[in-house]
Amino acid sequence: MAVRAVQQIMLGTVTANKAQAAETLSAIKKAGYDGIELNGFMIRPTSLMVRTMTKLAGMPVGKGGHLDWKSLTKQAGLCVVSVHEDLGTIQRETDRVIEEAKDFGTKYVVVTGMYRFDYSDEKAVQKLAEDLNHAGKQLRQGGIALLYHNHNCEFRKVSGTKTAYRLLMEETDPEYVNFEFDSYWPTEAGADALSLMKQLGERMKLYHINDRGTRVQGASMTPILKSDSMELGFGNMDLPSLAGQAKAAGVDAVILESHKNWADKSPIKSLQLSAKFMKEYV
Repeated sequence: MAVRAVQQIMLGTVTANKAQAAETLSAIKKAGYDGIELNGFMIRPTSLMVRTMTKLAGMPVGKGGHLDWKSLTKQAGLCVVSVHEDLGTIQRETDRVIEEAKDFGTKYVVVTGMYRFDYSDEKAVQKLAEDLNHAGKQLRQGGIALLYHNHNCEFRKVSGTKTAYRLLMEETDPEYVNFEFDSYWPTEAGADALSLMKQLGERMKLYHINDRGTRVQGASMTPILKSDSMELGFGNMDLPSLAGQAKAAGVDAVILESHKNWADKSPIKSLQLSAKFMKEYV
């Protein structure tokens, strides 16, 4: 059975200090989740520039980098399903990344995509696949598995009808690189998320789930209505089919992730609302 988990990016505004973080993690456990996915830039002190950039991107990381996340997660009864890291950190500090993952009791380290990277450049994407293979091999020697997490930029075309994501699937070695699939972003990009999940098969080790829709009520001011992330089951995505495919692939965890547009502007309220879907379908 897949672990139901929450991505730490949702929690930046509600983990400012030890007491608040403990209360938040307790609320996650009470809502029916058993795991959490951590981010390297949120479990260690980060620069003001990094915090500012993520906040401007709609993902406030908060000031929880000084907290003891190993102790906090253990006290809350939450397992750590993976740790997100950037590829540069993995390449520069391989041994530290391996030991940190082991310390948290997880076997997965996840690359979260490349910053200011041209996913329409075929040679650049091929080089990325090579780098992922090398990093994955290094991690594997330390007993840790490398996964790649997609956003929407990977669905840019690199040649003909082939996307960057397809190229990464083809050029990475399953022995060293597999995937944490996020179905929200390909849907946002106009791709068929369910078909992609079927193509990944058992290479999809973790699954990021979110819904997509709008909270606008009443008359629309223009013919165009902007959509955003939604609580599970409150949007328009076929999440039962997507969750069913994730389970069929044998994923180790289904991880809730949204970083804005929360119900009542509360990440806690949002994950509590999504828990109903998670309990029914995961």
